Amino acid sequence: MFISRFVGSIVVVSSLFISACVTYDPYTGEKKTANTTTGAAVGAIAGAVIGAATASKGDRNKGILTGALAGGAIGGGAGNYMDRQEALLRHDLESTGVSIRRDGDNIILVMPGNITFDSNQSNLQNSFLPVLDSVTKVLVEYKQTLVNVNGFTDSTGSFQLNQTLSEQRANSVASYLLDQGIVQSRLRVTGYGPRYPLADNATPAGRAQNRRVEITLSPMG
Repeated sequence: MFISRFVGSIVVVSSLFISACVTYDPYTGEKKTANTTTGAAVGAIAGAVIGAATASKGDRNKGILTGALAGGAIGGGAGNYMDRQEALLRHDLESTGVSIRRDGDNIILVMPGNITFDSNQSNLQNSFLPVLDSVTKVLVEYKQTLVNVNGFTDSTGSFQLNQTLSEQRANSVASYLLDQGIVQSRLRVTGYGPRYPLADNATPAGRAQNRRVEITLSPMG
């Protein structure tokens, strides 16, 4: 009996979070379940377990529901926060050449080298500055987001040359964000050189994919 009540409570609470965590795909306009749902569901289950364990026998049902609601709200918080940023970024960066990936609560902006830098250079192309301005606008609004700027190259040339170039390019992007008002404490900058390729360096197309800067956005805490 207790197990059936426990499961029933989880189903009710989870359905509430799922119905509340619907967003719209910025490309198709269709409804989809937001990434918030995963965190909310996990949080609800964890909260229900804690509520059942800590409540007195007579108040166990209440403890389960209270714990599930509290845990779901906490678990869905970061996901919801990042969902809203992702929707804005997808809208503002559409057709710019920047691709956007989602990995849990992380948003990864992949900026190909051909639209950010001239060959073997680390100075930002002027045509790319409006794109970074769009990113900055979102980051200024969402102040509880950490910004990891990572530079990558292909494998052409020496490792040390590529390592230095990747660091310089990542620093160029980070410096621009700083100039636009993003505080230093939110920024992390790393150059990876030719490590972690996205494609085969044996082909020109593969090398072009590997020359990139990625900005990974993560919730603080």
